[in-house]
Amino acid sequence: MPQRALPLAKKIHEGYCTYIETFNTYTRLAPLYFAQRNWTAMQLNHRQRLRLYKDLLSHLITIFQEMLGPDSTNREIWSLIRAEYQLMIQDRPDSELAETFFNSVFRKTFPDNFLDEELMYVQAPEISYDFQENSPLLNTYPAKMGLEPIIRQILEDYHLGAPFLDKEQDIQFLIQAVKDVILSRYQVAADAKTQILKSVFYRNKAAYLIGRTYVGGKWMPFIIPFLHGPKGIFVDTLIFDPHLMSHLFSFTRSYFMVNVEIPSQVIGFLISVIPHKHIHELYNAIGFNKHGKTLFYRDFLNHLGKTEDQFEIAPGIKGMVMTVFTLPSLNIVFKLIKDHFEPPKNMTRQEVREKYKLVSLHDRVGRMADTHEFEHFKIPLSRVSKELMQELRNTTNSLLKISDDYLIIKHLYTERRLIPLNIYLEACSTEAGKKAVEDYGRAILQLAQANIFPGDMMTKNFGLTRQKRVIFYDYDEIEFLEDMNFREKPKAETYEQIYAAEPWYEIHKNDVFPEDFKRWMIGREDLRPHFLDYHPQLFDPAYWNSLKERIAQGELIHAFPYPEEIRFRPQERD
Repeated sequence: MPQRALPLAKKIHEGYCTYIETFNTYTRLAPLYFAQRNWTAMQLNHRQRLRLYKDLLSHLITIFQEMLGPDSTNREIWSLIRAEYQLMIQDRPDSELAETFFNSVFRKTFPDNFLDEELMYVQAPEISYDFQENSPLLNTYPAKMGLEPIIRQILEDYHLGAPFLDKEQDIQFLIQAVKDVILSRYQVAADAKTQILKSVFYRNKAAYLIGRTYVGGKWMPFIIPFLHGPKGIFVDTLIFDPHLMSHLFSFTRSYFMVNVEIPSQVIGFLISVIPHKHIHELYNAIGFNKHGKTLFYRDFLNHLGKTEDQFEIAPGIKGMVMTVFTLPSLNIVFKLIKDHFEPPKNMTRQEVREKYKLVSLHDRVGRMADTHEFEHFKIPLSRVSKELMQELRNTTNSLLKISDDYLIIKHLYTERRLIPLNIYLEACSTEAGKKAVEDYGRAILQLAQANIFPGDMMTKNFGLTRQKRVIFYDYDEIEFLEDMNFREKPKAETYEQIYAAEPWYEIHKNDVFPEDFKRWMIGREDLRPHFLDYHPQLFDPAYWNSLKERIAQGELIHAFPYPEEIRFRPQERD
């Protein structure tokens, strides 16, 4: 038995090495595509990296199952495999990612093993995220250099592969921003310094430097975004606002392409500059979403051990496709695809899963919530309320299994809990409501610019974050914008047409009549006129078709993850 374990452990380790090497290959292409302004290749590269883990794992599992044969459920050999594997990965700088990879192989190979703390890395030893100030991962600029020389040196050190539009103007913009935000409030002491991660963060059409300045006895974090326009590279702004910085790493954003040699050390630095993010969110943000899922689940188990409240049906209007529940003490919802859909829904469960997969591979432009997909998810039966259990039995019974004292859910999605927009609008003030409906319209338009048509755009399918940003979270009817047909509604001309019980004109599957949106989007009388006036383009077929045309021509419309008014050159557009 021991002699069989070693080659099996080696096979998993080889699979992990292939994964991380290929992951890094995709990541290293991002600077090249940014320098070339090859946005189509940038998007394709991002999607290929997202598919990589599952594709490689699927191939490995086939080989591994052949090697294991009938021993796939033999606990003794699995214990030996893990022991051998642990010796192989213990000195790796990315050992935490290798542990998650082992878990993935185990779960796919050992059928119906819900959660095995002896054979899996469930509660692995904590790794250190302490970050040393003299880390080789950083470039450090002491204050004694002087403000302008520091900024010149930064732009020299981070050459992004193409000429600047106007480097001297960029330097002056950055100097003025530092004077306005830092030097107006703090005296620069002898120990002041600026540190920036050597690795550049790439996403869509932008490159970002992540740094911090030690001034006034504390670290002040900052982010410098760069864009590459037709005339050259330029600094777009300088971000000091911690809320904006946090939003750049939001669960509603696509993952960064960033070269990471020691993941835990990069996470440690990000913790120092964006302290309110969970560690699993930061791993997600730098592209290691599978390990982010592992850490999320560990946090979930720890939370269960510290709380006693019961899982319950999530507040809001019940969905026609999903049954949604939550734990009041945890800001997460759990979504299960129902066994049967009531009319007019006529899709299959697999089609719904494909919609969620589409979202996971697409640019979420800060307007769609990221999800984690789980199989065989365990919940203590004692924590499930009677009302929830009845609802689950009525709507998702095929996904349920009782094992000992646990409810096993065969398939579900987890998602950040938001305030449903329809519930928020029922009770908020007029002023707060106006801001919410303005952002509701912006969310729809920004999704459209990213080639996403939400389909069901009723307010119950949108939610608000703690910062009152509107997010779309119901994906069962989304389509690519380019596949939709936006039309003006024909005008009735005869008596029979005017009073016809059904539309008298032909309507095809993907036909959309934007003027109809006015009838149901916003119902509150004190908000409706403001919404209609603020977003007139929402109801104009010509506007939607103009977006289709731009997308058809291959244009990648950049969604700025910060306000337009803080940009140095708002007139510079691609």
